[in-house]
Amino acid sequence: MRLFDHAAATPMRESVRQALATAEPLANPASTHREGQRARAVLEDARERLAATLGAHPTEIIFTSGGTESINLALKGAWWAAADAGRRGAIVVPVAEHHATLDAVEWLERQGAELRWIGVDGHAVTDHGAFADALGGTAASAASSSSSAAAAVATMLVASNELGSLQPIGAVADASARAGVPLHLDAVGAFGHLPLRFAETGASLMSVASHKLGGPHGVGALVVRRDARLEALHHGGGQQRGLRSGTQDALGASLFALAAEEALAELDAESARLRGLTERILTAVAPLPGVRVLASDDRLPHIAHFVVEGAQGESLQFLLDEAGFAVSNGSACSAGVSRESHVVRACGVTGVAPLRLSLGRTTTAADVDALLDALPAAIERARAL
Repeated sequence: MRLFDHAAATPMRESVRQALATAEPLANPASTHREGQRARAVLEDARERLAATLGAHPTEIIFTSGGTESINLALKGAWWAAADAGRRGAIVVPVAEHHATLDAVEWLERQGAELRWIGVDGHAVTDHGAFADALGGTAASAASSSSSAAAAVATMLVASNELGSLQPIGAVADASARAGVPLHLDAVGAFGHLPLRFAETGASLMSVASHKLGGPHGVGALVVRRDARLEALHHGGGQQRGLRSGTQDALGASLFALAAEEALAELDAESARLRGLTERILTAVAPLPGVRVLASDDRLPHIAHFVVEGAQGESLQFLLDEAGFAVSNGSACSAGVSRESHVVRACGVTGVAPLRLSLGRTTTAADVDALLDALPAAIERARAL
């Protein structure tokens, strides 16, 4: 099977596999005995190394179980903190975010949060002017926003997890800082593919995950700026600044740091290689009848996304799977349920079959050649179905 779904999870790096296979058992890093302190040293070394790859301070790294937990901690924690301070404000959120974000804010809406939805253009790029207006809290935004009260928290993807289009994080971060609203960046799909320096983004919070860049599954991190106010999702031993209690996975953290270091070291060369392959795919499919490329030119290097008219997404995915290609219609984080892409719909496009081809370090030119050979027939068969 040729993998064209690296955006869902990319295979574990060989160095990570070897480190996992040869790792010695570790004690609880919160224990005060010698073995516990040995585990604590591994954990804190991992925290420092991961922080270095992210351009953050080690104390800003909160290890989690992955991107979904990080996003939930960021958004719920920031909204609760604002409510505790007597400012139960709104949440500013684009309509084309990942479901981890959408489901979290819609849950908060049932707890009393006001949601200020921001539209996207036909490339799934967020309207940063509308985003700035929705933040509230300044004379300019108060004049043009339906609500002049400052928001409690704002959130945005660094890049669309489906189309790959880069988002205007610089403009949004500047507007959030002027409005005094903490900004969360979902960098789960972008970390390892774009140069990201947390201290330079202007954000208060940023989510990342290990399995997107060749580390183990079930490990992630939330970067929390040292002056950010955040309430914990759960409580216990008070680990990690009291924001994420519980026994920490020192080995998982160490493997995440190793994968991040390798991804950063190869970023420039690998991004150029993958961009060349995705450009080949998009150039080949663009002339096909009824095929449209929605992503902007300014996009992640490893994602080739397009839509096919007159077919259903699950049919096209099934046919390519039968032909030996693992592809996706969009995010893999919807409990295995096939549904219409809310991102494509937000772009103003309906009744099409979306196809996201995401490449990784194991993808070769021969893989792309084979896919391009199989794709036209798969499209025609999907239409016939």
